[in-house]
Amino acid sequence: MDNTFFAYLHWLEIMAFFSGYPLIYTVTVFIAGTQQFKDKFKGRIVSLLPFAYALVGTCFLGLQLKKLYPDYSIENIRLTIQQPYLMIWGLLSIFFWIPTLSKKIVLSLVHSLVFFFLLVMDLFSQLSSGTDKDNVRNDMKIYTVSLLLNLTAVAFIMLLSFLHTRYKKPLRS
Repeated sequence: MDNTFFAYLHWLEIMAFFSGYPLIYTVTVFIAGTQQFKDKFKGRIVSLLPFAYALVGTCFLGLQLKKLYPDYSIENIRLTIQQPYLMIWGLLSIFFWIPTLSKKIVLSLVHSLVFFFLLVMDLFSQLSSGTDKDNVRNDMKIYTVSLLLNLTAVAFIMLLSFLHTRYKKPLRS
């Protein structure tokens, strides 16, 4: 097999994790800004978005570690990783678990826009060249998977936050 095939698979894998977050972010902020949700919804869900993005980054790290298992040597990592800069950029999303970084909510959007713009550039280059439409179809399927993954991460983080606030015990003095 050609190395470009594996590079393309790695590209799709990275896009499946990170390219859908900007749309989820935008829709969530838009819905949270409407009048009926403004009081209850906005403060809570919007502040949880970076944690959902960090959860997606953690899942991406888990997948990469699973793919490398049982040989975690530097040589195996070098041979396995096809898009090192994109992968490192994706793994930086784990830093959104840090509370001081996650308070700057827009940083998670800026971080994920890199992947979204790469996906859009790929789509435009494929559509303008008039090549096989299967690549465009693959990109759209991957984008749909990314949207579902990021939406699930937001829902999971919201559920954890709800359970935490509901069942936390008051501190005794």
